[in-house]
Amino acid sequence: MQYTNPVIPGFHPDPSICRVGDDYYLVTSSFEYFPGVPIFHSKDLVHWRQIGHCLTTEKQVPLSNAWSSGGIYAPTLRYHNGWFYMVTTNVSGGGNFFVKTQNPEGPWSEPVQIAWGGIDPSLMFDDDGRVYLQSPTTGDEGNGIYQCEIDIETGATLSESRLIWKGTGGAHPEGPHLYKINGQYYLMIAEGGTEYGHMETIARSNHPYGPFEPCPSNPILTNRSMGNGIHATGHADLIEAHDGSWWAVCLGIRPVSYPMGHHLGREVFLAPVSWTSDGWPIVGNDTHIEPVMDAPKLPQVPWPDKPRRDDFNAAKLDMLWTFLRNPAEGSWSLAERPGFLVLHGQAATLNEVGSPTFVGRRLCHFSCNVETMLEFDPKHEGEEAGLTMYMNEKHHYDLAVKSVQGRKKLIFRRTVGSMQTVETRDCPEGPIVLQFQALPEKFVATVRTLQAGAIEMGWGETHLLSTEIAGGFVGVMTAMYAISEAPEPSPASFDWFDYNVTE
Repeated sequence: MQYTNPVIPGFHPDPSICRVGDDYYLVTSSFEYFPGVPIFHSKDLVHWRQIGHCLTTEKQVPLSNAWSSGGIYAPTLRYHNGWFYMVTTNVSGGGNFFVKTQNPEGPWSEPVQIAWGGIDPSLMFDDDGRVYLQSPTTGDEGNGIYQCEIDIETGATLSESRLIWKGTGGAHPEGPHLYKINGQYYLMIAEGGTEYGHMETIARSNHPYGPFEPCPSNPILTNRSMGNGIHATGHADLIEAHDGSWWAVCLGIRPVSYPMGHHLGREVFLAPVSWTSDGWPIVGNDTHIEPVMDAPKLPQVPWPDKPRRDDFNAAKLDMLWTFLRNPAEGSWSLAERPGFLVLHGQAATLNEVGSPTFVGRRLCHFSCNVETMLEFDPKHEGEEAGLTMYMNEKHHYDLAVKSVQGRKKLIFRRTVGSMQTVETRDCPEGPIVLQFQALPEKFVATVRTLQAGAIEMGWGETHLLSTEIAGGFVGVMTAMYAISEAPEPSPASFDWFDYNVTE
């Protein structure tokens, strides 16, 4: 049996994993998107299904001050004595904290703050009951991985922070995880930045504070200069499967153009872990992750595919939907018009850092058709509702219905940095189907109506929405949105949303 990487496609960076019996759970970063920290479940390490989010309230994850690629960074998930713990950083407010639960589907506890600097925090529960926290920090001893002991009930620090390893000299030592394996402490970190020089290194010691001896064959994972289409692998986490085999999950990217650019974001990859005769782990095929690899020898448990269409008939939104920062009260509803997602526009637009009316999902495939049926009769000048391919406030393509000088218009807008172009057409009456055809190197925008048939509005390069152009740490989201400055905005009613994979 073989499997195909990535095992979780689309914008799901910084994976962390834990095992409870023969069940596996995994979390990823969510940055400025709400709810925060999606959590996944698997029985075989290959097939994953989302079961919820760890952060579902504004108190747990306030994002009003989150800049693009701010918010929630690099969670770590651990299980101890019947409890799941998820520790992370809100870089835009609140710093390091953890939440806990006995049911990974939630709800999770209120946040427990940790008076500790740095990002990418990780927890290690030792056999003697002590709990150690690691994070990359710049302290009195320079830049590197620092550690202290904490009270897992209160979050209070019980010891001074101490530098335990600076890594092997690569830039930005980060993403630490401390493991106790066969009586020794292994400290694994990411180096080289979450870029094309990304790599994973490891060191070990007989004591949790070191001194740590680096692995003589570091890095233990890197796809630098590889020609297999997978790059920037790193920020990994190790897991021992219930059959005794070892595995790693990590992030990686799949550039699709030259010069290289990736727009789906950093994705979750899986690789086997082998151990050398002197007790060092090596990830993948001699440190490399391949697009197709041999699957774990575990019973394969695939989950049912999600329906391609969401007809908005449920009482609550499917957990794959996400908001851009904390949504404004009353900005969306499934109850206002049964069978429709109704959006009420806010003054915040897609061109600024704010909380626009925005209900989106991650773009997870290079080739797919994304479309939605919209009923929208704007009563106020400038009101707008539609579909967007969104990377950040300076890089997005929008296909929408808009009121322009009292007339209802179709628009296709490309926003790339300081440059913006807008194509405009007259808008026929009645429901409008808005479609983006996603292809590896471009997004094609089309409108369909009963009266006018198909209207091609234009296209934009995927490369211009890539991280290499737009910057940041996220991936493209496709979203329904609405904009209005009116005190009583005109409702935008979305009848259904299709996500149809064509690759």
